[in-house]
Amino acid sequence: MLLISPTTPILWVSPHNQIHRENSLPYSNGFIFFRPSSKTTLVSSNLYHSCAAVATSVLLNETTDNTIRNYNIEICRFCELCNLGSAMELIDQSPKSDLELRTYCSVLQLCADLKSIQDGRRIHSIIRSNGVEIDGVLGSKLVYMYVTCGDLREGRRLFDKVANEKVFLWNLLMNEYAKIGSFRESLSLFKRMRELGIEMNSYTFSCVMKCYAALGRVEEGEGVHGYLLRLGFGSYNTVVNSLIAFYFKCKRVETARKLFDELGDRDVISWNSMISGYVSNCLPDKGLELFKQMLLLGINTDLATVVSVVAGCSYTGMLLLGRTLHGYAIKASFGRELTLNNSLLDMYSKSGDLNSSVRVFETMHERSVVSWTSMIAGYAREGLSDRSISLFHEMEKEGISPDIFAITTVLHACACTGLLENGKDIHNYVKENKMQSDLFVSNALMDMYAKCGSIGDAHSVFSEMQVKDIVSWNTMIGGYSKNSLPNEALNLFVEMQHNTKPNGITMACILPACASLAALERGREIHGHILRNRFSLDRHVANALLDMYVKCGALGLARLIFDMIPIKDLVSWTVMIAGYGMHGYGNEAIAAFSEMRNSGIEPDEVSFISILYACSHSALLDEGWEFFNMMRNNCRIEPKLEHYACMVDLLARTGNLSKAYRFIEMMPIEPDATIWGALLCGCRIYPDVKLAEKVAEHVFELEPENTGYYVLLANIYAEAEKWEEVKRLRERIGRRGLKKNPGCSWIEIKGKVHIFVAGDSSHPQANRIKLLLKRMRTRMKEEGYFPKMRYALIKADEMEKEMALCGHSEKLAMALGILSLPPGKTVRVTKNLRVCGDCHEMAKFMSKVVKREIILRDSNRFHHFKDGSCSCRGHW
Repeated sequence: MLLISPTTPILWVSPHNQIHRENSLPYSNGFIFFRPSSKTTLVSSNLYHSCAAVATSVLLNETTDNTIRNYNIEICRFCELCNLGSAMELIDQSPKSDLELRTYCSVLQLCADLKSIQDGRRIHSIIRSNGVEIDGVLGSKLVYMYVTCGDLREGRRLFDKVANEKVFLWNLLMNEYAKIGSFRESLSLFKRMRELGIEMNSYTFSCVMKCYAALGRVEEGEGVHGYLLRLGFGSYNTVVNSLIAFYFKCKRVETARKLFDELGDRDVISWNSMISGYVSNCLPDKGLELFKQMLLLGINTDLATVVSVVAGCSYTGMLLLGRTLHGYAIKASFGRELTLNNSLLDMYSKSGDLNSSVRVFETMHERSVVSWTSMIAGYAREGLSDRSISLFHEMEKEGISPDIFAITTVLHACACTGLLENGKDIHNYVKENKMQSDLFVSNALMDMYAKCGSIGDAHSVFSEMQVKDIVSWNTMIGGYSKNSLPNEALNLFVEMQHNTKPNGITMACILPACASLAALERGREIHGHILRNRFSLDRHVANALLDMYVKCGALGLARLIFDMIPIKDLVSWTVMIAGYGMHGYGNEAIAAFSEMRNSGIEPDEVSFISILYACSHSALLDEGWEFFNMMRNNCRIEPKLEHYACMVDLLARTGNLSKAYRFIEMMPIEPDATIWGALLCGCRIYPDVKLAEKVAEHVFELEPENTGYYVLLANIYAEAEKWEEVKRLRERIGRRGLKKNPGCSWIEIKGKVHIFVAGDSSHPQANRIKLLLKRMRTRMKEEGYFPKMRYALIKADEMEKEMALCGHSEKLAMALGILSLPPGKTVRVTKNLRVCGDCHEMAKFMSKVVKREIILRDSNRFHHFKDGSCSCRGHW
């Protein structure tokens, strides 16, 4: 039995809590003993049992509440300690329905901090299964967790469901879209912010300006610039810095500078943005000048400053400053920074100091694909393509996966030195790694194949491309031009115009095709296109145009183009000098050479080849020696095979065959077939069969498969009427399975090219052509001109020889020109081989009779026939 007062409340408390009430006394066992009052009642044991049950119920409820509260507290405590594993274990043990909002948010925050998307998804699943409303703070935490952990799609899905006005989340999503290059999606969020009236901050505008810069949307970016000024963000550092970067990216250098000058509180990022902007806009000198100002003002530099300035040194070749910065970076403890070391690699390799690049590379504690690519490019730049390729394979062994830039760089290395097989290996790697769909890789593959002479493989890559840009078309057109396939280049150019608008580079690629074919009319059409699109301001286009007119025989037009070039570079002068040379105007070439030097431009190896060539084709022996000695003694240029070939050609053309032979014997470098071939040509001009045989053996030893030299010797024999030797030589050609390149000539009339071979009677006007040539031959005889039978090159009677001479391809083409072109219009003919002596004589006679100029371009030079004489003056 228990005595209690009716007025005393019933209390049952755990011994551990030690709670006391008025009118109660502590009992020794920890339970409570109540003081009896004046009014006591005897209670039966039944009442005791009833009270005990109620008391037990109260105890269990309070214990459960405390346990739940303890779970939440413990989970949050584990989150504070960054112990996600223990927090998740405790969540698994706890009653999920009683977890608090604060607990969910703490765990989601930790999942985001640790990038644990798997645990984050588990928490999201628990939230869903418990029917917890996802809104406000919890919704924001879920969005933050998913976006931070890289699941932008799920983060965006939740974001669109949650009504959220927190600018932080909007900025977060915009930044994440910008990071993955979805700039348009980022800007679409910005547009929604404006529509919903979400209050923006400086970070919003900083991100938005980066997106406009990346997309190159100048006008829209300028509009947002005005908008943020109205909102009062024009003085915020972060905003102005992003505006500076935006205007630099959009090539508005002066606007960026104005913003910088007006910014009162500049931080290091402001200075870095300016330096980097100047460097990226090809104004490194201004960037370096700003760096000096920064130092003078005592502004602390950081890693980004040093990286930008080192990049500026790469552009300007300021190796000494680059070295100084390298030393400073090491003292400032930046020496282990990957971005800096990559910049140093690039700077040293572009400055020609490959050894320093190697030292930096070898001491790097960490190397990225950028590091390897910089070294590959550095070796390629120095002509060490083999080392570039081996480094590429080393990179693979190190477990570094080559990216697009690494692939294109190593392909460029293969292209530079014609390493076709290595290039094919890289192509196989591209296929194995499914990289062939990348536009940059496909363009690099085409370029490699074209430069290695494998134009068929280049075309295969081109035809398989699903998407082609202007670079793709230009690469293929240029490849055809450089691989002596001008017709294919012109056909592709026509096809291109149905797909893509040509640019200046296209013009520079297609004009050599016109030059190769001497297709003056097509060249003029392209010139018109250049003028309409103002491409002539591009120096590369102007030089290509100059070269086209020179090689199409329009030397007067070429000079006009040359005079119109405002700033002439070495290429412009060299093309003009070579043009005068190939047209037989040696003195004019010498005058242009002197004018070039007087203008402050010094000649290089190619310039000297052009002037020596000009002296050779005008038989200016003394002048040729003068230039040869000037090159060696004054300009300190060591002669190469091409220069020696010009000198041998000059000696041979002036009849100094013995001197030419001795000159070859005294050469400090081993002569090649071209040098011996020049002397062999001289043996035909000034018949010397004995020397020709001696020289021919050297040529055949060096180039046993070159049919042209066998034919040249056979012609020397034929002209000397040594028919047995001709027969033996032809048998020798037959045994070797060699085939002679057939001679052909062509003429362009009203946009159509007419091609002739010797004895050709397939042309629709063949009868008229034959009749005209017969009348010309008759008139020549009447005036005392007789056919040069030695050029018939056949063993036959005089009549048969004369008939053979009449059918030479250049005569047929000239005759068609006279018959088809308006009176007085110049006849322009091209031949793939050297013009024969008889055709040369007939061309002189025809020019006098029909009173019009005939320009014939053969494999050696141009012949301008006018009033019975030729510009070559017999030196051809």
